[in-house]
Amino acid sequence: MVDVAAKDASLREAIASGKVSMKSTTAQLIDEKSLAKGDVINTAVIAGIMAAKKVSALIPLCHPLELTAIDVEIVVDAERGEVNITAKSKSVGKTGVEMEALTAVAVAGLTIYDMCKAVDKEMIIGEIKLLSKKGGKSGVYERKEGKC
Repeated sequence: MVDVAAKDASLREAIASGKVSMKSTTAQLIDEKSLAKGDVINTAVIAGIMAAKKVSALIPLCHPLELTAIDVEIVVDAERGEVNITAKSKSVGKTGVEMEALTAVAVAGLTIYDMCKAVDKEMIIGEIKLLSKKGGKSGVYERKEGKC
């Protein structure tokens, strides 16, 4: 692990996003809460939050962090056949919270897939990316549109 002992503690924030692409009919079932496994959105939100709290157990060499906040927002666009996921993580500490936000998005997407796979096996989990981060020595990062 990287030694962060000499770093100053500061407010750290990160925002990540991703999406699950699917058939429009599947997105409609999610929106209507009509799937056999239950409420996909609320289950995926809880899964994302739980995953963010366990990042150091999932990703080798990640520091265990005391998160002060983790928020997962999921928006269904039934017409486009997309479920968009955004996660915001926050901590006061010596290392960033990007991995927590990214992991929350990834696990929320996996949860959506798991809960919907009986009706749509062609779903695609993708476009998981860091949108912004604040705090620490490297300062502020904001993703520019169109950048890969």
